[in-house]
Amino acid sequence: MSASSKILAELIDALRCLPGVGAKSAQRMAFQLLERDRDGGRRLAVALAAAMDRVGHCRQCRTFSEEPVCALCAGATRDRHVLCVVESPSDLAAIEQATGYRGLYFVLLGRLSPLDGLGPDELGMDLLRRRLAEGEVQELIVATNPTVEGEATAHYLAQMARDAGVRATRLAHGVPLGGELEFIDRSTLAHAFGGRQSLD
Repeated sequence: MSASSKILAELIDALRCLPGVGAKSAQRMAFQLLERDRDGGRRLAVALAAAMDRVGHCRQCRTFSEEPVCALCAGATRDRHVLCVVESPSDLAAIEQATGYRGLYFVLLGRLSPLDGLGPDELGMDLLRRRLAEGEVQELIVATNPTVEGEATAHYLAQMARDAGVRATRLAHGVPLGGELEFIDRSTLAHAFGGRQSLD
C-alpha cells in the first residue's frame, strides 16, 4: 500500500485482525467501504465500538452478553438439569440453531492446551465445578470438538462430572447423515466404527 493515505493504511492494517483476512482481502474490504458503502462503514464502526465497549461474558455460562446474566441463563423455560459444555460462543450458536436443545450451557472459551497456556483455570473449570456441586445439574453434555485437545478436555470434564455425581454424555461423532462410506475420511470412519451402537 502506498503511503498516500496514512488513515487508509491504518484501516487496512486494522482489518487484518479478522481471521482469514490477509493484506489483499483487507485492502479489498477497505476499498469496498470507501468506494461503495460509506454508510455501511459508519454503521460497522458504530456497531464495533458498541460491541467492544459493552459486550462481556455471562457470569454463569461465560458466553457473550451485554448483561451480567445472558438471556439463555435467565430464561425461565430452559431445563436447568441439563448443562451442555462447548468450546466457544459460536459452538453454542450452532447448537441453538440446529437442534431443539432446551437446557443450559457452559462456554469454556477454549480447550485444554498446555502448549498454548490453556489449563483448567483459563477455561473456568472452577466455576463449572462449583456449578456441578450445587446439585441442580443432573446431566453434563460434553460438546467439545473431536480434536486431540477437545478429546482431552472431554475426558477431564467427564471425570469432573463423575466426581460430582453427575451423568456425563458425549456428542456422537461419525458418519454424517446422507454420507456414503467410500467418501468418508479414514479417521471419521474409524471413530464411527469404534463408537457403533446396538440396534435393539
